[in-house]
Amino acid sequence: MFDSKQEDSMHIKTCLKLLPRILIVLISSIFHVLLSTPAAMAVSTELSEKSLEELMNIEVQKVTTASKFEQKVTEAPSSVSIVTADDIRQYGYRTLADVLKSVRGFSVTYDRNYAYLGVRGFGRPGDYNTRILLLVDGHPLNDAVYNTAAIGTEFVLDIDLIDRIEISRGPSSSLYGSSAFFGVINVITKNGQDVGGLELAAEASSYHARKGRITTGAAYTAGTQVIMSETAASSQGRDLYFPDYDDPTTNNGRAIKADADRWRSAFVKAASGDFALQGGYSLRDKTIPTAPYGTVFNTSKTFTTDEARYAELRYNHSINSRSDMSARLSYDEYRYAGDYLYDVSVAPDTPLMLVNKDDVIGRWLSGEVRSTLMTSAGKLIFGAACKNNINQNQLNYDSNPYFLRLADRSHSFEWAVFGQDEVHVTDSLIINAGIRYDHYETFGGTTNPRIGFLYYPGANSALKLLYGRAFRAPNAYELYYNDGSLYSKANPDLQPETITTYEAVYEHYLSSSVRSAISVYHYAIKDLITLQTDPADSLLVYNNIRSIRANGVELEFEGKSSNGMRGIASAAFQRTDDAQTHEVLTNSARILAKLNLSVPLASERIRAGIEEQYVSRRRTIGNNYVDGFYLTNITLMAQKVVQGLDLSFSVSNVFDKSYRDPASEEHVPLDSIAQDGRTYRVKVSALF
Repeated sequence: MFDSKQEDSMHIKTCLKLLPRILIVLISSIFHVLLSTPAAMAVSTELSEKSLEELMNIEVQKVTTASKFEQKVTEAPSSVSIVTADDIRQYGYRTLADVLKSVRGFSVTYDRNYAYLGVRGFGRPGDYNTRILLLVDGHPLNDAVYNTAAIGTEFVLDIDLIDRIEISRGPSSSLYGSSAFFGVINVITKNGQDVGGLELAAEASSYHARKGRITTGAAYTAGTQVIMSETAASSQGRDLYFPDYDDPTTNNGRAIKADADRWRSAFVKAASGDFALQGGYSLRDKTIPTAPYGTVFNTSKTFTTDEARYAELRYNHSINSRSDMSARLSYDEYRYAGDYLYDVSVAPDTPLMLVNKDDVIGRWLSGEVRSTLMTSAGKLIFGAACKNNINQNQLNYDSNPYFLRLADRSHSFEWAVFGQDEVHVTDSLIINAGIRYDHYETFGGTTNPRIGFLYYPGANSALKLLYGRAFRAPNAYELYYNDGSLYSKANPDLQPETITTYEAVYEHYLSSSVRSAISVYHYAIKDLITLQTDPADSLLVYNNIRSIRANGVELEFEGKSSNGMRGIASAAFQRTDDAQTHEVLTNSARILAKLNLSVPLASERIRAGIEEQYVSRRRTIGNNYVDGFYLTNITLMAQKVVQGLDLSFSVSNVFDKSYRDPASEEHVPLDSIAQDGRTYRVKVSALF
């Protein structure tokens, strides 16, 4: 016999289980209304009379990331998402991590220092985003020591300089090599003509956050364009409460003024004729409130510094109407510094503090040459790439008194050759096949293929059957880092991890303004490089210890109505397990649901951007669960209030939901980490 409290509890649990389904039904209903308008129905009838080529010329976006040349999204051998500059403005995104949170099948975890990207149910805590390749205008940004794809405030580019972001899902080592494991994210920047003058922007946000930007851009005769920009920002951060540290000796679990963030960046791009030159710089200092690696709690003296810079010269030349070639040469540099404060007191009445320091620098030269050739059957691309890791230096030491724990000065070289052929077998069938061979000094060679069958069963639909294999090489940090057995140790015997993916994608254009897509996938990972605690000595170490299996389904609807309303909705159902134990992975949500709506108010110049996100519960490293949560974000935007003046007001986490992200091994005894509540932001920009 249940009492009333038990019954209430059962009802609440039942409702919580039904909420994702209710959200999905609501999303479908919204798009059903859009599709049911007379205008949409008329356009749908009109489309049924058009040929595939006519349809493609009307509505289908183009992408360059999937095959390294421009092609329609329906012809790309992957499942593709595109986020535009308009989307970034409409929904008030502040960082690249904010953008990626809104993308189908993607999730972001934040440990109050770095933002970590989860893809299709895989989001290992503490993996530093090593399984996604991040590009800016095709230039790889993953560094030479940690192989990190930086997506937080340490990202090298101000988000307002982005023209669009292309996300190509699935293994892409056949074109890009290591780290193109789950996919490739290519950030395409604005050109000088997109700015067309001098732009000043300022922001003020919760937690005493401030940001300022100055950008100038212009287009000149003979196709010459220049854009230059500089940004500076800071945030005091939150005062946080951590129940695991709720003790009088640790300030009753309260970390005060220990969450500060300061960053700045600069960017320049110039293009003339066949040549383009661009460079970027970023510097970020972040105080860490979570007391990682057993450091002192409630202090501002544990912090990290990330500094990155790059310069790239690119040459693109059209040889004739059927062939072209391109080449790029770049220099990158990444510096990391970490200060970690430890209490090494032998007695309470004789306090003694020790600062352990990381000092890391990576410098590398990289280059690529490729050619694209139109053939009678389709398009062929082939090329070669190399990377000289000049420095992969890692230094760890104690200060005052000085004690050297690690002085690893590594360097390495890698090279690759690749090719891909797109063959139009018939008007309704395309075969896209590619392969790449990579050779590393550390472990030798690896060959990775990809093949896609793209079939067009009707004038407004496309079916993609995709297979691919990719790898991720162990990075210098995983191979060689140790802090003198203070908290971590090295493993120079690591081998690459590999992934094999099978996927079916069906895209259907319900009208000229509404698109739907469904993806069904299975992937298997072998020799996964995993951070774990060695029970023999309690030290953190990376090992090839696991095999992973995953299955998932992703749904997406995108459309716009005649009254100017635009929206995109998605749902992802995924399960990612350890192949041996069949346990669900940590930080792996079973359900992700997202809805973005942009609604015109007084006119097209004044719009409201509404964003809803649902993340189901996730397992933690302590074998507990953090609860699922809903987030609502709203942005009101007014363009050209007066000539050249734009205003926006954003509220994130409108209902002030309390939610947590799983922690990683470095945060023990923390099992999960609290996230931000309701925050506000005001932004103004003026173009002169």
